[in-house]
Amino acid sequence: MRLGWWIGVAALFGSGSAQAATCRLGPAGTTVPVAIEGTGRSMLVHVPAGRSAARLPLVFVFHGSTGKGRDILDQSKLEATADRHGFLLAAPDGGIPAEGGFVWNIPGVPTVTGKIPGPDDADDVAFVQTAIDQLATKGCVDRARIYATGYSGGGRMTSWLGCVAADRFAAIAPVVGLRAGNPRKDLPRVPDPATCTPSRPIPVLAFAGDADTTNPVQGGGAGYWQYTMHTALVRWADLNGCRVGPVEREVSTDVKEERFSRCSGGADAAGRVKQGAGHVWVADNEAMWSFFAKHRR
Repeated sequence: MRLGWWIGVAALFGSGSAQAATCRLGPAGTTVPVAIEGTGRSMLVHVPAGRSAARLPLVFVFHGSTGKGRDILDQSKLEATADRHGFLLAAPDGGIPAEGGFVWNIPGVPTVTGKIPGPDDADDVAFVQTAIDQLATKGCVDRARIYATGYSGGGRMTSWLGCVAADRFAAIAPVVGLRAGNPRKDLPRVPDPATCTPSRPIPVLAFAGDADTTNPVQGGGAGYWQYTMHTALVRWADLNGCRVGPVEREVSTDVKEERFSRCSGGADAAGRVKQGAGHVWVADNEAMWSFFAKHRR
């Protein structure tokens, strides 16, 4: 059941005595729009079936370029995963309208429209941080258990949050969108280290398909892509202070993993590539949640 309204807006985002109110989003097992006060924006939030009164883990899932939050919920099937494991699932729309949907503001690189976001475009990082603060202040989420994933452009947004908001997230899991900073302007097959300076090591588990021609694992493609998935993993391993790797293994008959381990704070960096898969949601949702559940900030 999905509701086109939100129960308890005043209790969640009011002031004064509402600060002590119990978090009220909507009935368990439903997906509701939640207004984020002060931003003029809202996001869809799925309340897991059978939720407890305790503060819950929160997973953000970011849609692909020109998509919407509703699209990625349908595409990823993460609502069912949230119900099984008891986490809140937030699916915002990007801040920049494009082609009937939205794109994410990742500074310094063009969106799929070819335009580099400017100072007048919505700040998606600030929006996500505000959403976290409001949900946490009202008792809805555990600040130590906040995670991010996303598809394609949403995977790049997930990666960007790892670069610039590592203090807010316990782990990230980009899907067909792992980056580690913007491509260097003079040498685009290499990430620019100045554009990814996380404040702390952050665990990374990325998913991709070896038949993806939009964001190829071997690099190339659009201007915002260019360097390989392996190069991105190596950069995250360096940022996380990993001392072992890469080690390759077969996760299944059609999925191979490359992992860097013995990293600072247990922040391993790993990538899984599915044979024959293209530019689709290739993530194993159960494996993703198992990964998230191991990490707290």
